[in-house]
Amino acid sequence: MAPLPITAIALASALGNGTGAATQAMRHGQSGLRRNDFLDCSLDTWIGRVPGLEDAPLGGGLAHFDCRSNRLALLGLQQDGFEAAVARAAARHGAQRVAVYIGTSSSGILEAELAFRRRDPATGALPATLRFSDTYNLYSVASFVQQRLGLHGPCCTVSAACASSAKAFAAAQRAIAAGLCDAAVVGGVETLCFTTLQGFAALELLSGRPCRPFDAERDGISIGEAAAFALLEKEAPGGETLALIGHGETADAFHMSTPHPQGLGATRAMRDALQLAGLSPGDVDYLNLHGTGTRNNDAAENAAVCAVFGERLACSATKGWTGHTLGAAGAVEAVLTLLALRDGFLPGTANTRRTDPQFGIRLALETVPQPLRHTMSNSFGFGGSNCSLLFGSA
Repeated sequence: MAPLPITAIALASALGNGTGAATQAMRHGQSGLRRNDFLDCSLDTWIGRVPGLEDAPLGGGLAHFDCRSNRLALLGLQQDGFEAAVARAAARHGAQRVAVYIGTSSSGILEAELAFRRRDPATGALPATLRFSDTYNLYSVASFVQQRLGLHGPCCTVSAACASSAKAFAAAQRAIAAGLCDAAVVGGVETLCFTTLQGFAALELLSGRPCRPFDAERDGISIGEAAAFALLEKEAPGGETLALIGHGETADAFHMSTPHPQGLGATRAMRDALQLAGLSPGDVDYLNLHGTGTRNNDAAENAAVCAVFGERLACSATKGWTGHTLGAAGAVEAVLTLLALRDGFLPGTANTRRTDPQFGIRLALETVPQPLRHTMSNSFGFGGSNCSLLFGSA
């Protein structure tokens, strides 16, 4: 695979708006997690909430898309000069040659949850204000992003649980390689909702404190929300740039929610990414772990990482900073990994105090300066959907 230039990135998360806010927070040890204060959800847990979305309705010609998910998508697009970068790419390639690939696992499901509260008590009918195709529909967020940016190329939503937006990168690379487009807006958008909060609580996977990935006392996840985007182009307009240099996708099909105990699918995903990039394990300087903070997931990933890299590779898990952003996690953590590569630092693992002594990985607890050549980011979803992304320069 030839390196695919990444010419712009953007992020809005619990760490703040913009990539600069995220970098500063990680460098100063400031996690974005807070005690649960999402609407009237009373669960005793911590969340990564993006403030202000409740008071930022969409207006104008895109008002019909108004929902929490698309509000967050807009906030993400408005960061880091991303919209201007896309406009320049559209001018270079043509708007019909710029695709959109967005990963999400729940899209605007919150709109349906709130609509069910307002259903007719006599007939059970949902309110006429529920706009399924523009909000609740999984495709809604991709369609909104495409229309907001004025693009006319292929447009697709990828929904594969927590690997969704990592797989969006791989799908975009294949589309560009196949000649379907010359550039792609790739990203992930996920907002808090009752389905995910109550669902993970029912699975007994929510932690009552900020999540502690790979910690000896880890006890579950903290759910977050975020929007993250990257602009991939067939050719960079000039100069050295960040690049997607490899990806690996596998499917365990081991269990509906539990990963393979030895992480066999995860192992293959990482090895496939290395092979596609033409790299050996020793060429990678940093790995952003999937690192959910649950007992089984962290143990399986530890086994997989040690099988591929041994115990030499510097690793960290960034969900302690942002929360587990589910369908957006792949894109969020890709952007954080790209920031580490671009700015030369090794992200720490927020909230984790003592790495599980049974693990062999080399886990960084504090954020420190570190020049990096090649970085990898892991995303593993329910049902055994695995994706590893490799980044370098072009």
